[in-house]
Amino acid sequence: MKNPPVPAHNKAKPPAEGRERRQRVQSAVTGMAVLKGLSRLGGRASLTALAAYIEESPAKVHRYLASLMEEGLVYQDSGSQHYQLGGEAIQIGLAAMRQADPIRVAEPSLIRLRETLEVTSFLAVMGNKGPTIIRFEEPGLPVTVNVRVGSVLSMLWSATGRAFLGLLDESRVRALAEEELALAAPELRAQLSAHDPIGQLRQEVHAARCAVVKDTNLRGISAVAAPLYDYAGRVCAVITALGATGGFDPSADGEIAIAVRREAQAASALLGHPAEAAPEGK
Repeated sequence: MKNPPVPAHNKAKPPAEGRERRQRVQSAVTGMAVLKGLSRLGGRASLTALAAYIEESPAKVHRYLASLMEEGLVYQDSGSQHYQLGGEAIQIGLAAMRQADPIRVAEPSLIRLRETLEVTSFLAVMGNKGPTIIRFEEPGLPVTVNVRVGSVLSMLWSATGRAFLGLLDESRVRALAEEELALAAPELRAQLSAHDPIGQLRQEVHAARCAVVKDTNLRGISAVAAPLYDYAGRVCAVITALGATGGFDPSADGEIAIAVRREAQAASALLGHPAEAAPEGK
C-alpha cells in the first residue's frame, strides 16, 4: 500500500531556499542598522565613523550605503564625502512626525497607570493660562478631585505645573509662575523656600526628572508628574498620577514615581525622543 502524498505545505524547504531567506532577513537587519546608525550620528557621518558606530567593517557598510543611495534614503556629499540622510528618509521622518500626537501615544500609558497602580492619571499640555488637562483616566474607585479635561492647574502647587516649570525652559512658563507667586496667600508661600522659591523648585524637579507634591494644591491629595519629550528634545506634555495621600507614595524614588517616569519615557520614545539611560532606582 502506497503512502499518501505529503501535502505541499508540509514538505521541507530545500536547504538552499532556507539559507537564502535567512540571508535576506540578515541583509535587511544590517541595512536598518546602517540607516539608524546614520540617524543617531546626527544624520551625517563619514564612512569610518559610521562603520565604527555600528561595529561593522567599512567595506560592508559601504555596500549597504550604495544600496540605500539607490533608494534615495542616503546621499553622499561631494565635497566632504560624508553620507547624509536622503530625501526619502526625510519623507519617512515627516510622516512619523505628523502622527506623533501626545494624546494618542500617551493614552496607553495613562491606562496602564490607572490599572496597575489604581490611581487617577491624566495628560496636560502647556496652555496660555497654564498647564491644561487634555486627557483624564480614573480608576474604579476614583478620588474626588475638582479637576477634569480643560482644567488649568497651578504652576507652583501642582505636580504638573512644577514639572513644566522645572523642565520646560521658556520665559512664559517662569512668568506665569512669578505671577502666581506674587498673588499667593501667605500660607501657600510658606510651603516654598524663602530664598528664590521658583529657582529652588526648578532645581529639585530637574534633579529628580519628575515633580512630586503632597497636600499642596489639594488637601489630602498627592501627585507625581513626569515630562514627555518630542523628537526635538522639548517638553511637549506632562503625565501625572494622583491619589489620596494616605495610600499614595509621593516620593521621587517610590514605586509610583518610577512607574510614571517609565511611562513618560515610553511615550516620549513614540514621539521620536531618543531613549535615555535612567539613574539607578529612577
